[in-house]
Amino acid sequence: MAATSSLQADGDKGKSSEASSKWLNAVSDPMTNIHTFPACMALADLHGDGEYELVVGDLGPDGRQPRLKVLKGTVLRESPLPALPAAAVTFLMESHEPQTPAVAIASGPCVYMYKNLKPYFKFSLPPLPVNPLEQDVWNQAKEDRIDPLTLKEMLEGIREKAEVPLSVQSLRFLQVELSEMEAFVNQHKSKSIRRQTVITTMTTLKKNLADEDAVSCLVLGTESKELLVLDPKAFTILAKMSLPSVPVFLEVSGQFEVEFRLAAACRNGSVYMLRRDSKRPKYCIELSAQPVGLVLVHKVLVVGSNQDSLHGFTHKGKKLWTVQMPAAILAMNLLEQHSRGLQAVMAGLANREVRIYQDKALLNIIHTPEAVTSLCFGRFGREDNTLIMTTQGGGLIMKILKRTAVFGEGGGEADPLLSQPVKLNVPRKTRIYVDQTLREREAGTAMHRTFQADLYLLRLRAARAYVQALESSLSPVSVTAQEPLKLHAVLAAEQGTLSSRLIPRGASDKPPDVGPGPQVVTLGRFFPGAWRGTPQEPVHFSNCRQPEGVGLPGAGMGPSRDYTGTRRTGSP
Repeated sequence: MAATSSLQADGDKGKSSEASSKWLNAVSDPMTNIHTFPACMALADLHGDGEYELVVGDLGPDGRQPRLKVLKGTVLRESPLPALPAAAVTFLMESHEPQTPAVAIASGPCVYMYKNLKPYFKFSLPPLPVNPLEQDVWNQAKEDRIDPLTLKEMLEGIREKAEVPLSVQSLRFLQVELSEMEAFVNQHKSKSIRRQTVITTMTTLKKNLADEDAVSCLVLGTESKELLVLDPKAFTILAKMSLPSVPVFLEVSGQFEVEFRLAAACRNGSVYMLRRDSKRPKYCIELSAQPVGLVLVHKVLVVGSNQDSLHGFTHKGKKLWTVQMPAAILAMNLLEQHSRGLQAVMAGLANREVRIYQDKALLNIIHTPEAVTSLCFGRFGREDNTLIMTTQGGGLIMKILKRTAVFGEGGGEADPLLSQPVKLNVPRKTRIYVDQTLREREAGTAMHRTFQADLYLLRLRAARAYVQALESSLSPVSVTAQEPLKLHAVLAAEQGTLSSRLIPRGASDKPPDVGPGPQVVTLGRFFPGAWRGTPQEPVHFSNCRQPEGVGLPGAGMGPSRDYTGTRRTGSP
């Protein structure tokens, strides 16, 4: 009975968690045998029938059997690839009807185009210039003027000193055994030397329109530290840009013929920003660690690093925020919900979690049975919001976002990180604020000068008032820090005589020096009643020593003086 109740409680808990989740479980198949990464996954309507399909450039279980896999519904079609894929994208090559997107697979030095899942075109990267010293050495070997051992020594010297890398043929020759050198030279000495680069990353860029069904260009990143933009019809190179390092992740925005911005994360741990008609990067973001992902969310570049953190940057390289992850980042991609205008970044972590962030606010957490190595979000079949994930073991997981689901800050299935600050409810900008901001921009220099002049004038007036107070003895504080004084005033009226006693007290253990001779205190118009006095006839108080045996206030705290005021005229 106890076991039955426990199972029933677990079942009720699972149902309640599924009901409270924002996702519907569509597919969870651990035996699909798909091994890929986010750059090799794409969703597109390949036949124009409204049914979106999943295109995957699969690496194979051991990396030796690359295949192109297309999943439509529950049907999986496969076709072999000549080399390991580096990226897979879908794009429109023509604007006329019917519009069916083509599939582009970047593999080695080539881009393979497919239309209707049939081979359509193959684009090869142009060869790179060969090192002239390397060419001369192989010519000598071709004419039998040097032996294979000398050829190896000369090629090793060229590899260490030359700036231009060696060709693949020379690199393979340096790896062969001593007994196989002569056969290798005889086989390859008659062949021409070619130095070929390979494609490291690929994405698409709208050509002249920002519409979803507009024609797009291919943007390629190569091992030779270059970016190439290809024409979608003739497959010619429209633009070429150079980078300081090899690009591994690309993000673009805009249109090629209008204005575009391109961000490239490179192997040297930096992110470079380029614009239209720029041959070299305009801005650079230097990261403290190697990038593991790059996603453009609205106008913010979100970079994942191998220090288990996400960073947000502007297009000019200004750092906006940083969020620390609980585990290593394995995959990143964009989540875009068109119906609600939502854009967020998804991060697959090594602790079997998929976290969704909007800026640095945690929106949702999805738990998976295995660590996710690739993910993509979009329309699959006829469902607009489908999340597709592949795991380390080759499994496939699909989840559909509920139509009633609304992402809110901290609305994940687990509590957000405590280190994340709460967003402030910043009030809207008023018209007065905007006008004041414009005025400060236009007259900022003049306003600063006026402020400085007023500040200096205030300091001057304060200094003058302080000096005047010291000279006229109007200040109640002592001038000398070593002999501080306190004044204690006592007013008394005896037999028609008003007396005022001003008793200086020593505020320290050292007796203050009150000076020899009579002390006179002048009281101005503030004196009360008939004894107020005038500027012409002020009231004077003459010095009077403290009588013996009289305990005036201040006794025991230094010498005191008793001042008695008398009227000089005979009037009352």
